[in-house]
Amino acid sequence: MSVVLDDPRTTQAPSPGAGNEVLSFLQPVTRELVHRTAVAEVFVTDGVRTGANTFSVAAQWPRDHALYHPDENGLNDPLLCAETLRQAYFFGAHTYFGVPLGSRFIGQDVSFEITDPAALRVGAVPAAVVLHGTWTEEHDRRGRRAGARLDVTFTVDGRPCGRGHTRGLMVDDRRYGLLRGRPATAEGAVSPRSVPDARTVGPGRVGRLRWKDCVLQRDRFGRRWGLRVDRDHAVLFDHPTDHVPLMVMLEGFRQFGHLTVHEAPRNADAGRAFALAALSLDCAAFGELGEEIVLELDELSPDGCTLLVAARQGEKLLARAGMTWTCVGSRAPRLGLASW
Repeated sequence: MSVVLDDPRTTQAPSPGAGNEVLSFLQPVTRELVHRTAVAEVFVTDGVRTGANTFSVAAQWPRDHALYHPDENGLNDPLLCAETLRQAYFFGAHTYFGVPLGSRFIGQDVSFEITDPAALRVGAVPAAVVLHGTWTEEHDRRGRRAGARLDVTFTVDGRPCGRGHTRGLMVDDRRYGLLRGRPATAEGAVSPRSVPDARTVGPGRVGRLRWKDCVLQRDRFGRRWGLRVDRDHAVLFDHPTDHVPLMVMLEGFRQFGHLTVHEAPRNADAGRAFALAALSLDCAAFGELGEEIVLELDELSPDGCTLLVAARQGEKLLARAGMTWTCVGSRAPRLGLASW
């Protein structure tokens, strides 16, 4: 495969063993196709169908981002993989597989693995990312399309660096309302700003730069943390919703993992920096807005780098995530300064 760019400021190396594809990185796709309201949050720039159930998607990762910013060792945020995968799923569904705009998507599971962390290093220009995807439809007992799974491989500037998948249900407003037990609605009043308070874990402990991006709150039990849900957050709540979005859950799990791994006894004093290398999340139920969500550590490996975390709302399990973290360098001294 040769990927031809019409943007002279970036280059993309050919990927061997595939057909000839032409992908553009000039401008983002229509925001409705990736379920984003803000144009600035659209990473997908183009796509091309490569077979009956395969397609490729081009995306551009910014050199910096308010939430998904590089880490202290200059590596792109691994959650860019998850967000780009999410956008590629919606783009493929609407563009190539006949799913109407306005359909409701219900996430079931998502995973990604970074096989070459060095490929995520931020360069002198925004990263040119290509996802090669395989689409597998799932049907109900009557043979109707009920959902689909997307499996992808990632390349960054022509360098293979990982793989991932996401799977979800696709329903209309009527069926969505039945699943939710209430009329379907896309609108909702934004709740008062959730200002970080004394319980909020500071940015330096969870790998963030701003207090407003910190989603962990202290709980009275040592292995449990509350999930702070700020419906006024411009990235995590890009548009109104009637439940806690999947990316909010992922951000909570990531911050929980960062805190746990870096403060594990054998890592806390070693001066080493760890990055999220793999994550697998299974969704069990909708997270309701306005009700407390608790994140709890279920399992931790002896080296402190592999963990299993559950999210619960009361007695209800919302999701469970397995994470693996890998050492990527050394930690910068904590200065205790952060933006709001």
